[in-house]
Amino acid sequence: MNNFLLTGIVAWLLPGVGHMIEGRWKRGLLIAGAVWSLFIIAVLSGGAYYPGFEFKDGALLYLLNIFSRLGNGLGSLLTYLFFSNAPANVAALATFEYGGRFLEIAGLLNYLAMLDAVDIQQERKK
Repeated sequence: MNNFLLTGIVAWLLPGVGHMIEGRWKRGLLIAGAVWSLFIIAVLSGGAYYPGFEFKDGALLYLLNIFSRLGNGLGSLLTYLFFSNAPANVAALATFEYGGRFLEIAGLLNYLAMLDAVDIQQERKK
């Protein structure tokens, strides 16, 4: 694929696929497995319902939470569509806080993977 913008969008939307497009199958599968595993663990532990911070609690922390959750690509769309209304007892889960952090880490890891795929496509990295 010759378009770095398209590579970046595909790599963001579907973790690991950007590397697979560039012929790096092992790296792509490893990245996809890591990001999707973190995402699934986060959802199962209640992290998708975790609202993070509200804007009034601290603008920087709120924006960091939103930015990192958007890094999940297709996963972020799924969490906003299907997990926007939290059950009443979700905060009682022992893994509630960990799930929120796993969701953020998955998004940040996907951002790094997306930049790596673009660097490979631009031949800045071998």
